[in-house]
Amino acid sequence: MKVFRKILLILLILIIVILSIFCIIGFSTYSAKLKEKPLVNRIEEITSDEHFVKFGDMSADYRNAVIAVEDHRYYDHGPVDFIGIGRAIFNNIRYGELREGGSTITQQVAKNIFFSHEQTFTRKLGEIFAAFDLEKNYTKNEIFELYVNTAYFGDGYYGIYDASYGYYNKSPKDLNLDESSMLAGVPNAPSVYAPTVNLTLAKQRQQHVIKKMLEYGYITNEQALEIL
Repeated sequence: MKVFRKILLILLILIIVILSIFCIIGFSTYSAKLKEKPLVNRIEEITSDEHFVKFGDMSADYRNAVIAVEDHRYYDHGPVDFIGIGRAIFNNIRYGELREGGSTITQQVAKNIFFSHEQTFTRKLGEIFAAFDLEKNYTKNEIFELYVNTAYFGDGYYGIYDASYGYYNKSPKDLNLDESSMLAGVPNAPSVYAPTVNLTLAKQRQQHVIKKMLEYGYITNEQALEIL
């Protein structure tokens, strides 16, 4: 019994040490980005753009489509969704491939405004600290605005304003369910799902968005069938 307790104590100490190292690396990575340019300055650059779209200036269908497919518990969890991470790990192991990432919308905003597409472990740790800073200083709706205004939609369109006018020649506020569900699916992989790249794959992705909207109660069966 004493040996077992010693082993548990050693494992606990190791876990604490590893977590501490991760925290130090993540905080240092984020701090370095802040020194390059503070958070408030980065946000001001985005929100001051003449084509920045406010939360109320997007159609409800579009907002719901993004939430359903990207982070359906967005308003219920903090900067990091540990339930979502656990679910993503389980599904990735279950299917034997990387199907889900587990990142929240806030983490994706952190990536977009601080780390671009750096695919490194230290970037992921820094992203977590940036996400906590974002939710400490901005509301969920404000962070949602930042997400859709910095996301890439393919074909050279950055932000929902350019994507809405570029693909449909209309304001984001006027996007219907068909158009909203199409655009909501593109940022996941613009080089694959942009309608101008591969319309078949874009429609398959749209079907996934519609099914998620139906699953989480944003649309009715009749609406889903009409689009599908």
